[in-house]
Amino acid sequence: MNSFTDNFTINGITLTAQPICRQNEVLTPDALDFVAQLHRATADRRQELMQARHSRRGQIASGQDPRFLPETEGIRNDPNWRVAPPAPGLEDRRVEITGPVDHKMTINALNSGAKVWLADMEDSSTPTWRNVIQGQLNLTDALERRIDFTSPEGKEYKLRAAEDLPTIVVRPRGWHLPEKHMLIDGKPVAGGIVDFGLYFFHNAKRLLAQGKGPYFYLPKIENHLEARLWNDIFILAQNLLGIPQGTIRATVLIETITAAFEMEEILYELRDHASGLNAGRWDYIFSLIKNFRTRGPRFVLPDRGQVTMTQPFMRAYTEQLVRACHRRGAMAIGGMAAAVPNRKDEAANTASFEKVRADKTREANDGFDGSWVAHPDLVPVCREVFDAVLGERPNQLDRSREDVTPDDRALIDVASTEGTITETGIRLNIEVGIRYIESWLRGNGAVAIHNLMEDAATAEISRSQIWQWIYSHAITEEGDVITREWVEDMLDEEFARLERFDGDRFADAKSIFEEVTLAEDFPTFLTIPAYARFLTEAREEATQEELVAA
Repeated sequence: MNSFTDNFTINGITLTAQPICRQNEVLTPDALDFVAQLHRATADRRQELMQARHSRRGQIASGQDPRFLPETEGIRNDPNWRVAPPAPGLEDRRVEITGPVDHKMTINALNSGAKVWLADMEDSSTPTWRNVIQGQLNLTDALERRIDFTSPEGKEYKLRAAEDLPTIVVRPRGWHLPEKHMLIDGKPVAGGIVDFGLYFFHNAKRLLAQGKGPYFYLPKIENHLEARLWNDIFILAQNLLGIPQGTIRATVLIETITAAFEMEEILYELRDHASGLNAGRWDYIFSLIKNFRTRGPRFVLPDRGQVTMTQPFMRAYTEQLVRACHRRGAMAIGGMAAAVPNRKDEAANTASFEKVRADKTREANDGFDGSWVAHPDLVPVCREVFDAVLGERPNQLDRSREDVTPDDRALIDVASTEGTITETGIRLNIEVGIRYIESWLRGNGAVAIHNLMEDAATAEISRSQIWQWIYSHAITEEGDVITREWVEDMLDEEFARLERFDGDRFADAKSIFEEVTLAEDFPTFLTIPAYARFLTEAREEATQEELVAA
C-alpha cells in the first residue's frame, strides 16, 4: 500500500501526484534523499546554463554564426588525450534498438537480438508520473528477470537467457523538462536528475554485480559546459554510493546544432565517463531550424522528407562526428532508422528494408561503429550491414577518418540543400504533428504513423518548419506564398479529416499545435507547454520562469 498522498513532504521533498501502485519501491526515503542531493548541488548551475542557451540563441538570431571556439582550440589540437576504454557490455554496439520503457516494449527490446537497448525516458516516452515511475519499475524488474508475463490472449512474453540480452543504456530527459510532480525546496526537479538519479541509485550496484554498469545516453546537450555539469553529477553520484569513479559511461547525442561545433570538447569534459557520440539526426534538424529560423532564405529547408542524410550540411555533420569520436577512442553511433515494417504489405516492406539497408550501409562505410533501429524486425538488417564491414572486430575505432577536415562553415551550409517546399509537405507536417501530439497526450510517446516510428522530434520539426516558412514568407513549388491565414485554413481541413474515437485528445493536440506553430514567438519545445497544460497534476503551479528553463 502506498504511504504517499498528494503534497506529501519530508525533508524538503514534496510529491504532488496521485500515487501509483508500487511507487514506494522507487521512492524510498534514501532514494529521494539521493535525488535531492544531486539537485541541490547542481540546480543553480543548470539554471545558469539554460539562460546561456537563450543568450546564444539570441546571438545566432541576430546574425552571429556559430564557429569552432577559439578558447578550446588547445583541446582540439592536443592529439594525446583519449576517453576511457569501452566498458563491459559496450565493446560491440553494432545494433542498438530504441524505445520507451513500458512493460511490453521492455521485453520486446530485450529479446530483439540487438547489442544495446536504448531505454528511452525522453523523446519516445510521455513524461506522465505513471510513465516515470513505471519505467523505473520495469527497468529494475528486467534486471531482476521478473518482468515476464502472459497476455489475456495467452501469448507468453519471457526474457531470453541473460547472456543473450542487450546492454541497457538509459536516456534520461533533457535539461529543459522539469518534473513538476517532485518539488525540492518548493521548486521542480529537473526531469533528467529524477530519471538518472532513481535508476542509478537502485541499479548501479546490481548492474556491477551482473558484470556491466550504469550507462546513459545524454540528450539535447548544447555545449561542453553542459557536458561538464553531467560529469560533475556523475562524480557526485559515484561518491555518494561509494562506487569507483569512472564506472558510469555516457554516450552524448549530438542533436543540437551548437553541440556539433564542440564535439571534441564534449568528449573531453566527459572523458573519464565518455563512451561515444550519436548522430541524433531528427532533433539535429529541429535544432538547426530553431536557431536559424529568423535568418532568412539562406536557412530555409525544403519539405521534411527531402532533408536526407546526404544533403551537404548533414553529410558534414556525420563525417565530422566519426572523426571526432575515433580520434579520441570513442564510439560513433548512427542515427535511428524510423521504418516500421508492415507485415501485411510485402512490397512496402521490401522497399522499407532496402531504404534502411542503404542508410546503414552509408553509416558503416563512413566509419560508424553501430547504429539505431526502432523496430525488432530491423535488427537483422542493421546487423547484416555492420557484420559485413566489421567482421569479427567489435568496432572500427581504428579507422580515424583523418581524411575528413573539420569545417565549421560546412555544418551550417544549409543553402546547398536541394529540394522544394510543397503544399503536400505543409499538410503532412500538420497531420503528423497533430497525430503525434494526440498520442503523446494519451501517454504514448512512440507512435507509428505512415509506417514510420515517430517521437517528439518529428513533431518538433513539423511545427518549426511551418513557423519558419510563415515567418520567411516562403513560396511553395506551386507558387503560393505561405501565410498564417493559409496555414490556418489547411490546419482546419486536415483536422476535419482525422478519424476520431472515444476518448481521443485531438482537440487538445490541435490547440497545442496551433500554439507552437502559429504564435508570434517561437516556443523552444512543444513538450513544455503540453506538459504544463495537460500532464501536470500538481496543485502548485511552477512559475513560467522555472518552466522556460530551456
